[in-house]
Amino acid sequence: MQFSSKEDIEAPIEQVFAMLSEFESFERSAIRRGIEVIRTDNFTDPVAGYTWNSHFKMRGKMRELDLRLATYEHPNTMRFESDSNGLAGVMTLDLMALSPRRTRMSVSVELTPKTLAARLLVQSLKLAKSNMTKRFKLKVADYAKNMEERHSRLA
Repeated sequence: MQFSSKEDIEAPIEQVFAMLSEFESFERSAIRRGIEVIRTDNFTDPVAGYTWNSHFKMRGKMRELDLRLATYEHPNTMRFESDSNGLAGVMTLDLMALSPRRTRMSVSVELTPKTLAARLLVQSLKLAKSNMTKRFKLKVADYAKNMEERHSRLA
């Protein structure tokens, strides 16, 4: 199952990539939502190989998610791989400079079931795919708008 979205952002590619690389802010945001997040690597600068382990409650059950930054190519691409209870996921963030002050951000998420239970979950998600696709695109658009606002405040 795959979701994808593209948004144009009124900010230079370097600054968009820098905002997407603020992993500590994403960690804090997850913690505020009740997700336990632990970084499990020893790197100091963002590089491929960053890893996180998280625990959260979803649908009445405690879930565990292992996340790894698989690709980190400054300033164009980040690729995250996840594994959670038989459900593998890949999220790719691609940036392309449209002009010195405008960047196109492409976000894609692919979920692949590895167990029967995960297949059932993905099948139930497919039934609501159009609604979930709309929500995904709205969230990406909202995040892009927030990045534009941050850039305009700093400029």
